[in-house]
Amino acid sequence: MVPTKQLRLNLVIDPRFNGGTSSAVARELYALAPLCDLSVTAISSNFFKGKTVHPLIARACADLSVPLIWDPDVVASDIVALHNPCFLKFDTTLRTRMICDRLFVICHENFVRPDGPEGFDVSHCLDLISQNAVARKKYLAPISTWNRQCTSDWMSKNPTSWDIAPLDWTNICDFTLIAPTNAPRDRRGRHSRPGADKFPPLPELLCAFSENCESVRILGADGLGIEDIPQNWDLLDFGTEPVDRFLKTIDFFVYFTHPFLQESFGRVIAEAIAAGKVVITSPATAATFGDAVIAASPEDVDAIVARMIADPALYEAQVLRGQAALRYFDATAVQDRFQHLLAQTSRRAQPGEQLEALYDFL
Repeated sequence: MVPTKQLRLNLVIDPRFNGGTSSAVARELYALAPLCDLSVTAISSNFFKGKTVHPLIARACADLSVPLIWDPDVVASDIVALHNPCFLKFDTTLRTRMICDRLFVICHENFVRPDGPEGFDVSHCLDLISQNAVARKKYLAPISTWNRQCTSDWMSKNPTSWDIAPLDWTNICDFTLIAPTNAPRDRRGRHSRPGADKFPPLPELLCAFSENCESVRILGADGLGIEDIPQNWDLLDFGTEPVDRFLKTIDFFVYFTHPFLQESFGRVIAEAIAAGKVVITSPATAATFGDAVIAASPEDVDAIVARMIADPALYEAQVLRGQAALRYFDATAVQDRFQHLLAQTSRRAQPGEQLEALYDFL
């Protein structure tokens, strides 16, 4: 589709998220800048302290000469995309008003936990946004298969004026692809930000990283709290080793989380696939990536690893299949989906329609 450079797009975010949200937004800035007149609004929420912008977002804004405007009174744009509304969960007001044709709220944080309850006070956050926005249409934009299911489940139980976007607003995963090894070893590992929610219960963790492994490396193990660390484990605090260097030391990326947490996307999985690793994860997490990863339970891991070590061609085929599947998340594919999303949600406003709404709003 032909880029519409005259279209104005404003991305709204609290730019202090550490981890996947900020990494995704930073890459999105580079991808969408050629398609739109891009601007970025930073919101000072009570979710964070200070004003230390995530370095990837700061760098993207600098590279693109797009200023990061903190807490303006009003944002007026054709399209407003507000990322990760959970940053408003500790706020009682949203000081910035938003005027646009279409408002997309990008649902990075799952609205519903795997065990049933809400992940955060969704209605509160969406109400703050609605009260401070005038838009022809308001959309909740999921970022993955699982995230869409959570959003749909929440909407079915909570009457709302929001619509669900017809296409997912996925992360961009265009990491450099590295060829797989032709002699895989039983070197297992995983990385994530630290936190008890990012790790399965200890028996499952010990099962996924059994004593049979040649080695286990876990990056982001701060405060994991294991008293008797197995001899074949190497636990590293978050940020103490570059991710690309860490991934070179493993052959199998084994990723399970706490039953009360489900990854909404799983950017770390895409990183591992690109780095030439076989990824083994839960069926729910695997749903985002299809057959790019192996869906399993912790007790299946030993047998899967043994089978692939015994048949290196099987290992190589799995990695190459996974890397081919990542094309769905590269910048070009995401740009195309963005254009299709705009086309599917476009409608010419009736004379005076937006003007009357603007008078009421102001």
